[in-house]
Amino acid sequence: MSIKERMEKAIEATRREWAKIRTGVATPALLDGVSIEYFGAQTPISHVASIKAPEPRTLAIAPWEKDMLGEIEKAILASNLGLNPSNDGSIIRLVLPILTQERRVELSKKVRKVSEEGKVAVRNIRRDENDKFKKEAKELGISEDEIKGELEEIQKITDGFVKKIDDLSADKEADIMTV
Repeated sequence: MSIKERMEKAIEATRREWAKIRTGVATPALLDGVSIEYFGAQTPISHVASIKAPEPRTLAIAPWEKDMLGEIEKAILASNLGLNPSNDGSIIRLVLPILTQERRVELSKKVRKVSEEGKVAVRNIRRDENDKFKKEAKELGISEDEIKGELEEIQKITDGFVKKIDDLSADKEADIMTV
């Protein structure tokens, strides 16, 4: 796998983490980290129910088996998402409260933390590629100038991906801070 493919996967992982951060707009990805006990195994809610966003601030969860309503409700309450499920006997509704300025700042910090983790992952990939290249160069007897040129190229690729994470992070923060 090439360095660009590996770094792209690091950005995708960062995007998945950002999707779990509430922005005041309902999205089924908010429940990605919530699991329930189903036939003895921890199972994501999305595997036992359909999750839709009928309105901008509402999620509707329709389990495929009605007896799962209570389990899903308990899992959402225990998930520390700050959401109160409303169970009408066939569907669970989650209404996202309007975010306070204080909560927006907290979420913005969380976005920055996830962004930093993404950048660390990209830099770790750079380090691995540099080490791998230096080892190969030593075995093949490549000149110092060629080694330096290749390491600079790896650094340029890394800088591009770090900038991409910064740009995406700024977009996510702007989304959170928008009232």
